[in-house]
Amino acid sequence: MARHRRFCLPGQPQHVIQRGNNRDITFVDAQDYRFYLDTLTDACCRFGCAVHAYVCMTNHVHLLMTPTTENTISRVMQSLGRKYVQYFNYRYQRTGTLWEGRYKATVIDAETYLLICYRYIELNPVRAGMVVHPAEYPWSSYCHNGAGQLDHLLTEHPLYRSLAMDQHARQAAYRALFDAHIPETTLAALREATNKAWVLGNDRFRKRIEAMLARQAAPKLRGGDRKSKRFQKQLQINRV
Repeated sequence: MARHRRFCLPGQPQHVIQRGNNRDITFVDAQDYRFYLDTLTDACCRFGCAVHAYVCMTNHVHLLMTPTTENTISRVMQSLGRKYVQYFNYRYQRTGTLWEGRYKATVIDAETYLLICYRYIELNPVRAGMVVHPAEYPWSSYCHNGAGQLDHLLTEHPLYRSLAMDQHARQAAYRALFDAHIPETTLAALREATNKAWVLGNDRFRKRIEAMLARQAAPKLRGGDRKSKRFQKQLQINRV
C-alpha cells in the first residue's frame, strides 16, 4: 500500500513521532539523552525549526515542532537521525539502523489541539508508569513549560505564552491544565492522525488544508452499518 505524503505547512505546528526499530532501546543512559537533545537543538537552529514540547522515552521520541519552510522538519530529522545513529552505533559497538523507518508526523490545528498535544507528549512517562507526575521525568519539556527550568531547545508557542502575561503565572496556568483528563476520543484522534499522516483538526480546519494543498486531509468514512458503534466512533473521531 502506498504511503501518504506528509503534510508540510510552514508556520503550522506538527506532532512528530520517531520509534526505535522493532521498538528497541534508543537511549541507554543520561549521556545518550543529552547528546540527542543537544544535536536536535543544533539542527533546529541550523534549519529554522521551533520545538515547543518534547519527550524522549527509552525507545521513541515525541516532538511538537513548527517549521519555517516546507522541508524544515524533514531536514532536521534527517540530520539528527544521521548524527545520533553514528554516535549510538559507535558508543555501543553496533551496526545498522536504529530508527523504525520514516518518522511519523501530523499537522495540527493549533487553536484546538496545541495545548492538548503539549500535555499528551509530556504525560507519556506517566501513562507508561515510569513516574507519577511529569515533573519527575527529566527528559521532557515539562520542567521548562511547567516549572520554569531553562531549556535552550524550546521556543514557547504564542498560545502557550497567552496563558498569562507573567512568567510565573503562565507556568501555574500551564500546570493547572494537567488537572483535566484528556478524553479518550481526543487521544484516539491524535494517535490516528499521527500514525496515518492525516491532518488533526475539526472539519473546517481539514477542509482549509485540503483547499490549500489540493489533497485529502482525512480518511473517508467507509460504508456499512452507519448505526454501528464502530462507525459512530469513527465519525466522532473525524469531527473532533
